Amino acid sequence: MTHDHPDTSARAVSRPFGRVLTAMVTPFTADGSLDLDGAARLASYLVDEQGNDALVVNGTTGESPTTTEAEKEQLIRAVVGAVGDRAKVVAGVGTNDTRHTIELSTAAEKAGAHGLLVVTPYYNKPPQSGLLRHFTAVADATGLPVMLYDIPHRAGVPIDTETMVRLAEHARIVAVKDAKGDLTATSWVTSRTNLAFYSGEDSLTLPSLAVGGVGVVGTSTHFTGALTKQMIEAYDAGDTATALSLHRRLLPLFTGIFRTQGVILVKAGLVAAGKPAGPVRAPMVDATDDEIAQLRADCAAAGLELPE
Repeated sequence: MTHDHPDTSARAVSRPFGRVLTAMVTPFTADGSLDLDGAARLASYLVDEQGNDALVVNGTTGESPTTTEAEKEQLIRAVVGAVGDRAKVVAGVGTNDTRHTIELSTAAEKAGAHGLLVVTPYYNKPPQSGLLRHFTAVADATGLPVMLYDIPHRAGVPIDTETMVRLAEHARIVAVKDAKGDLTATSWVTSRTNLAFYSGEDSLTLPSLAVGGVGVVGTSTHFTGALTKQMIEAYDAGDTATALSLHRRLLPLFTGIFRTQGVILVKAGLVAAGKPAGPVRAPMVDATDDEIAQLRADCAAAGLELPE
């Protein structure tokens, strides 16, 4: 599917994964092993109570660097079994090895995933031609829709605008998790392609909508999902005042969840709320008492209560 340069009029916006997705943490038991029952319960909470249209499993917030391939597959099956009839499950499969990424992609497809999140290869810093080859090879390998993940501050390399435009020609490359923090680049790509842009930074969700974005792949949305969805729906309905009010209300948690690595504070908050989460795996470290106290203050500033 080739996307020609569109005119400047508003185009029909495609939302292949809905409006609100959460990059779900992976619950572990007290001894650090995978908690599949907890994962199913957490997924149900995120979809049924927090209004998520889709969940990303096996992403960085899901501690994918420290889960095994077998655990990744088990997690997909558990989450698809719990919510796959009412939400899409997107599997993080990105690595810095194209062959390994393809192996993870085919395993995710067999496990029942509805889509793939493919991060820019990290650390080895391929050139743009290498990114094009990598993402195309992964998209060719399964029948699943692909969401590119552009996060240069982690990967070391951005997906340039011209590369995005070329990737958009692939029928199965349909979306981008945009954590570049460059709304000008986002504007150019959304004006030249039909890629669905999901903000990869919670606090930039509303500004992203203004330049053609469609939603968010969030972290604070473990707690703010329902209100974030209200914000996006208000913007879609032309009620920008309500959208801005919700953005400002949630800003303390949109940003506060990243005072340290997001997974650390999400798990601390979920534990405090009596939800499945468990500890983090090394090299991550569990939240300190001071960090949990600050998280409570950030939640309160956003009008959300974290139980003592």
